[in-house]
Amino acid sequence: MQIALGDPLHGYYISRDPFGRDFVTAPEVSQIFGELIGLFFVQAWEDRGRPESFFLVELGPGRGTLMADMMRAALKVRPDFARAANIILVETSPLLRSAQKQNLSDYSPGWAVRWQEIPEGVPLYFIANEFFDALPIQQFVRKSDGWHERMVAAKNDKLKFVLAPDVQSARSPFPTDRENAVEGSVVEVNPNAQAIMSGISKRVALSNGVGLIIDYGYCEPGYGNSLQAVKMNDYADPLGEPGKADLTAHVDFSALLTSATAAGADVCGPLKQAALLDGLGICLRADRLKLTSPECASEIDASVARLTDEKLMGSLFKAMALSKPGSKQLPGFPC
Repeated sequence: MQIALGDPLHGYYISRDPFGRDFVTAPEVSQIFGELIGLFFVQAWEDRGRPESFFLVELGPGRGTLMADMMRAALKVRPDFARAANIILVETSPLLRSAQKQNLSDYSPGWAVRWQEIPEGVPLYFIANEFFDALPIQQFVRKSDGWHERMVAAKNDKLKFVLAPDVQSARSPFPTDRENAVEGSVVEVNPNAQAIMSGISKRVALSNGVGLIIDYGYCEPGYGNSLQAVKMNDYADPLGEPGKADLTAHVDFSALLTSATAAGADVCGPLKQAALLDGLGICLRADRLKLTSPECASEIDASVARLTDEKLMGSLFKAMALSKPGSKQLPGFPC
């Protein structure tokens, strides 16, 4: 996954702009999504004493659409928020950086390759929308003698899945209660995601910051192979064309929650994306837009449905927020 997505010459995210062509993310569905996320952070900033300077960081910012919508909404209600925000985009793709620079030209953003490059000393506010799903996973398959890691091998110029011959030791990177799983069960782990979550959660807690993660995934540990490839808005063979299709896996929110709390952060969620957007006022915002642009009413309704419908993005996508323990409740979350 790491090579196929991030190779400096042929990696999927390095060599192309896939947004809209191979898949569509929530910010591309409707401006309402980004506006509500922007207001989420404005309220969180107000509730934490309106710090005069803070880092507003996006992990995996795509074309910069989400951040542009966030800042436009923030400017309308709290210009001081926009002046205090130091925007940093964590991005590896030169093509996407170019698009971000154009879309965010009014806000003078900075860039980083890794979140660890962000200086300390001021509060950290971060948004990660469909970021963790693209981090490389490991898979383990239960056989009669124990768990074997699923690997990728080459044969006759073609890639195929194989199982490592050695059984995982007792210190395997997944809960021991899965030792009773039936033969053929698949377990996925994402050490990189857990490490990022641990580090960034510690920074949020220590700096009185805020974090928001939105991604598709599951709330409780379980079995299953969720690795998938997407090309031209359709599913593809994950091993068919490395570097030419997006590779993702469902996010284990329970693992992220464990990492965040162990690092000292207070965690709200996970909850369904529909519940978060409803709590942030998506219907009220949609009604306001329809009043000002009645000719777009049907398009606005369709976008809201796509973001919130249980059969579309509303249920599959989850949201989780981080803050300093004891700080004020975050908007949109019932905790």
